Parts: sequence; C-alpha cells; structure tokens
Amino acid sequence: MAENEVLERIWKFHDLGLERSVGLGLGMGDDAALWRPRRGYETVLTCDWFLEGTHFLRDKHPADSVGWKCVARAESDVAGMGGEPRCFLLSLALPAKSTGRWLNEFLAGVKRASRRFACAMAGGDTTRRDQILINVAVVGEVKRGHALRRDGARAGDAIFVTGRLGEAELGLRRLRKTRGMARSNDAGLRKHLYPKPRLEVGQWLAERRLASAAMDLSDGLSSDLPRICAASGVGAVVNEAGLPVATGIARKEAVRLALHGGDDYELLFTVKARNAKKIPRMIRGVRLTQIGEIVRGRGVRVRVADGKLQRLEAMGWDAFRK
Repeated sequence: MAENEVLERIWKFHDLGLERSVGLGLGMGDDAALWRPRRGYETVLTCDWFLEGTHFLRDKHPADSVGWKCVARAESDVAGMGGEPRCFLLSLALPAKSTGRWLNEFLAGVKRASRRFACAMAGGDTTRRDQILINVAVVGEVKRGHALRRDGARAGDAIFVTGRLGEAELGLRRLRKTRGMARSNDAGLRKHLYPKPRLEVGQWLAERRLASAAMDLSDGLSSDLPRICAASGVGAVVNEAGLPVATGIARKEAVRLALHGGDDYELLFTVKARNAKKIPRMIRGVRLTQIGEIVRGRGVRVRVADGKLQRLEAMGWDAFRK
C-alpha cells in the first residue's frame, strides 16, 4: 500500500463534526491544522510515545486497544492538569504488512477514543518502519488560572487518589500468561487495554480550585508521588492500610502492585486539610480515597500495619532502568 493510500484510510476514520465542535477551523487534509482557542482559557500541550515492544505487543494486544490506549494515555496528562482535551496529532510509523486489517482496527480504536473524550484528530504524520511507533500530541484547554500543577503541595495537605491502584499491572501480568491475542472483552484486562483518563475528576477539582497539587498516575505511586514532593519541596507519608487495591489477589501482593504498578492513569492530588471534607467519596462513578498526608522534609515513607514508617523506594515504571 502506498503512503497516499494509508493517508486515505486514516482520512476515512476522521470525524468532521467533532473537528468543528472543538474549534478546528481547518483540520485534516492540509499541511497543518488551524485551531481557535477559547477566550479566557490557557492552552495545555502534551505528547506521548506508544511503542511496539515497550508499551504493547503486536501478537497479544488487539489493534483497537492500541488505538484507544495511545489516545487515552496522552489525554491523561491533560486530566492531571484539570484540562479538557480538544484535538490531537497522530504520528504513525508501521510496516507495510500492518496497513491492512491491523490499521483498520487500530484506527477504529483511535476513533472510539476520539469520540468518547471529545478530542478530534487534527492531523499528524506517517512513515514506514519495521516496528510500529506511535506518537500522540494533544492540545487541551483549561480556564486561565485554574490549571492543576505539581508544585502547590504543603505540609498538612491530605493526599488522594482516584480508582483502584495496581489493576492495570495485574491485567498486564495476566496478558503475558495468555496464549495468542488477548480478548477485548476480558474484564480482567479491561483497565490495561482500555484505560479511561480521569478527565471529569480533574476538571471538577480545577473548577472548584480544591487541589493544591495534582498529576496523573502513569508510572506508579512510588515513582509519581516523589515528583509532586520534589516540585513542592515537601515529603509524604502513605498509609498502607488506606490504599485502594486490586481485588482477587493476596493483600500483600495487591499493596505491592498499588505502590509500584504503572499504567493506571488515575489521578494523584493533594488538598489542604481544611478542604479534605469537601472531597466526595465518588465523582461521576469514580472512587476517591485519602491515602496519606504531605509532611515537612524530604522523601516518601509508608506507614505499615504496625504503625512503623518505612522508606518508599521508587520502583514504578522507568524506561531507562536496566
């Protein structure tokens, strides 16, 4: 298949109506897109790699889940800042043998995610390569002065997370043990294959200015919480007993996954102590759990069952760790 044919295939999956609704004056089909930001908003920019062999396996991950996830995980960064995704650019490198059924299913997943999160594909780039390489760049918006940042946590703030932690890592373990292609309808794999960025929760927090600091949980709590602490110049204590963990496995292992498992795309945020009671138990069906507090000093520690504090080593996802 020639490149023009690949581009025509991609064009068939774009959504003209969605393009217009998110402020695209000119979308796919030209040298570049034209986008009109809304008055009173700041622009949120982010991009994310999704690589065969590193983030997905072509012989195990359904192509439509790859399409969904490459969009959803990039939009999770926008959720972490309380923003609203508006459009994205998709850069795709793939071998010629993947330009048929695989490409169709991949684009169907991209389109489903695009519609689900009201974020239009505005263009991108294509090229040929032996391995599949995907990059998604998202343009989002947040009301001026309302963006959630990592540097606002202060001693005494309560630490919250959304959802259950470790479920995606548990799903990945299960996938690795299966033979052949994973089943898209396998409930145990759902969070790993089709994550949902917590956009509505992030926007709720930003609108009410309740979060003193926030970010999305993509690399694991033990790796991401220290980033908020470093940006804010504080330390943290996590209560092991309060962690919302995956079900169906031994508690000890569930806690380990909750602390170190990546790929959850939940939100991690802090709230001033006086505002902690304003955080509901659920927002739009998403559970919110207080798991600890920000403290003076440096480093992150875990309060274990006997009340003792143990240093929490960053053992989440790290692409450069050997």
